[in-house]
Amino acid sequence: MILAVGNIKGGVGKTTLAVNIAISRALAGHDVLLVDGDEQRTAITFTDLRTEQIGSPGYTVVSLHGASLRTQVRQLADKYNDIVIDVGGRDTGSLRAALTVAETLLIPVQPRSFDIWAVDQVADLVKEALEINELRAVAILNAADAQGHDNEEATRAISEVEGIEMLKILIGRRKAFPNAAATGRSVLEQNPKDVKAVAELNSLINAIYLKQIKSV
Repeated sequence: MILAVGNIKGGVGKTTLAVNIAISRALAGHDVLLVDGDEQRTAITFTDLRTEQIGSPGYTVVSLHGASLRTQVRQLADKYNDIVIDVGGRDTGSLRAALTVAETLLIPVQPRSFDIWAVDQVADLVKEALEINELRAVAILNAADAQGHDNEEATRAISEVEGIEMLKILIGRRKAFPNAAATGRSVLEQNPKDVKAVAELNSLINAIYLKQIKSV
């Protein structure tokens, strides 16, 4: 599968999810390509740290932008079991290119008003991409609150956006994710493991790749 993890809103945790997904698929025995399509090159920086810490990332990483992202991903698609594209932060040529080659777009959204409003704009980009690419677009609450009504309100609002599936699962605001990233690792590789973080990530993986969890 070619999976794009993106949003036009920055700071939603897309790179964290992208690298955790890529590592998860690699640990499962898949040949994985991670594409850093973000000008901040955070996925590249993470992979450099991971290589220093454990010797080998376990996946291949490349930095691609604009039209070359679309061209190169199409050429590389047959060489990998899974391609994960980290892209976005704003409406860029790289994001638009990713939407033309991805089979699924994962949209991380924090339960905040600005993040929720941005989903409408992402939906417009998805609608344009659908003219040339059969794309599944799913949203997930990321860094969700431990309690309160914001999660429910955000889920309800996003569920009303045409063309976007809202996953029932969520990723909590857990220190395990940044702590693992600081050592070049996924939450799956932490010792000791955060059981809840691992369960949430695995639920997301199943929802994307096995479609085991229905949308709202």
